[in-house]
Amino acid sequence: MKKKQPKENRSEFLFERKNYLFMLIGLLVIGLGFILMAGGGSDDPTVFNEEIYSFRRIRVAPTLVIIGLGIEIYAILLNPKNK
Repeated sequence: MKKKQPKENRSEFLFERKNYLFMLIGLLVIGLGFILMAGGGSDDPTVFNEEIYSFRRIRVAPTLVIIGLGIEIYAILLNPKNK
């Protein structure tokens, strides 16, 4: 009778599925923040466009980026084995 020997060369992921899910959510929130921040420029460099100072670009977009970074930190520190 042969006994099954434990596999010593078994590679494991650093994080669990839950960690990667939160990382993906964080990346999507950061990406949304950068998309909202884009634009507002002018085609003519001698004309100033006030749209660059819109509430969306000054308040909402940076807030989403910071929230996304917070989600990323949470995803890294999350221990899915503790339920």
